[in-house]
Amino acid sequence: MDINFVDYLDIIGTIVFAMSGALAALNNKFDYFGALVIAFVTATGGGTLRDLFLGASPVFWIHSTEYFLYIFIGYLAATVFQSTVLRFRKTMFLFDTIGISVFTIIGLEKTLGLGFTPFIALNMGVMSAVFGGVLRDVLSNVPPLIFRDEIYAIPCYIGGIVYLILRSTGSPEEVNQLITIFLIILIRIIAIKRHWTVSPHVDRT
Repeated sequence: MDINFVDYLDIIGTIVFAMSGALAALNNKFDYFGALVIAFVTATGGGTLRDLFLGASPVFWIHSTEYFLYIFIGYLAATVFQSTVLRFRKTMFLFDTIGISVFTIIGLEKTLGLGFTPFIALNMGVMSAVFGGVLRDVLSNVPPLIFRDEIYAIPCYIGGIVYLILRSTGSPEEVNQLITIFLIILIRIIAIKRHWTVSPHVDRT
């Protein structure tokens, strides 16, 4: 089976999102089976909702059972190194940020490939990126990041728009993808460091 650059991105995104989910579960005192369930939901939730909305059947992880292996790899890495990783909140943040940047691209690519408009592709890309995290947080009994003060979905929208613009220029796809991923990660990191928020109820001064 030939694996292209997007496939590699998909594998990376699945593994890091599975790690993010497992770490969140372990941090909230879930048992190991519960952590595996949360890892699976985090890695597949956004893409599953995307496929259901787009009428893509079967959903991606049923069609390609390799995802179970990637999720287990992420889960195993999280459980083996949990005592080390959980000491560093920034590491958990990084896994989540890499995940949303990669899954934005995956969602955009799949939706455009199915013949939908760029507007629909943009929204499906963001859904792919953030809704796995939403389900992770809901099942972990914490307020989802997308509904908190942190800038979470906005970097995905900005990155998605930039990707669509770059794509329209005919520049190489891999370049477009890397620029988009880097931009989403950069915006998210800067937003956290500078305490950017869209909430009218938070005073950061």
